[in-house]
Amino acid sequence: MTFLLVILTLLTHNYDLFLVAETGFHRIYGYDDCKATADWLLAQTDVRPIVGIVCGSGMGGLADTLKNQVAFSYEDIPHFPQSTVHGHAGRLVFGTLKGRPCVCMQGRFHLYEGYPIQKITLPMRIFKLLGVETVILTNAAGGLNQDFKVGDVMIIKDHLNVPGFAGNNPLSGPNDERFGVRFPCMSDAYDRELQQMAMEIGQELGYGDFLREGVYCVLGGPSFETIAECRMLHRLGADAVGMSTVHEVLVARHCGMRVFALSLITNQAVMDYDSEEKANHEEVLQTGKQRAEQLERLVSTMVTRIEQNNNNDA
Repeated sequence: MTFLLVILTLLTHNYDLFLVAETGFHRIYGYDDCKATADWLLAQTDVRPIVGIVCGSGMGGLADTLKNQVAFSYEDIPHFPQSTVHGHAGRLVFGTLKGRPCVCMQGRFHLYEGYPIQKITLPMRIFKLLGVETVILTNAAGGLNQDFKVGDVMIIKDHLNVPGFAGNNPLSGPNDERFGVRFPCMSDAYDRELQQMAMEIGQELGYGDFLREGVYCVLGGPSFETIAECRMLHRLGADAVGMSTVHEVLVARHCGMRVFALSLITNQAVMDYDSEEKANHEEVLQTGKQRAEQLERLVSTMVTRIEQNNNNDA
């Protein structure tokens, strides 16, 4: 009986975290290692980014819009994970977007790739130590809201962290006050001023027909959701579902950075047992290509106005 209780406890409280803690939590994910990585990057480029951008599946073209680029392959960056998913180039790109200094992740990391949750969110802490003040995250998601269509762009106003319900949270384990407080507030995880700004910019650009807002739900993946799961998540209040972003948001907010996130609805979640539709990754990448130009214009315009807002607040 005791053995069974131990097994259940490990499953509930994230076995990956247990292994990492036992093999040196601070050594792998601590402040000093993050600082060493940030210092290494800053020594290679004169760009001092104030905005960090994370590109989702099929949306890596955002990084290509940066001027005066200095790019690093993830495998060459100390302590950095490596992206293993098709559609994620695996490069960290420094440069300017309409004259504003930025850093862009051309590919992110996911729980289903086998990394501990603290490892996939490591870049957010490195962003903070690079001087980033605002993080913009993009992702590809399945639409649960029946009013959403493939190709819609959803501004995320809140999230459901399903892995977190089972204790799989990137903030679990020892807390380093140099990053943030032990119990960070998440009722304002997504910056409301940035949401409003995005809506206004979207209207100016003529995106009103496909710009939405809603609640994003994260699952572990890599399997797509069952019909029963989609129905449950919709009833819980989720408008879209995916396999990323939320973990990064938690760490970014823990570090005190402002967060804006959006989902490109790349497929409609199957919620009818009579439907013959099936979710697939190729559909995700194709929709990303079709909306790439509009997303680039929306994000680049936001970056310009974000710094204007920061200057006005100073």
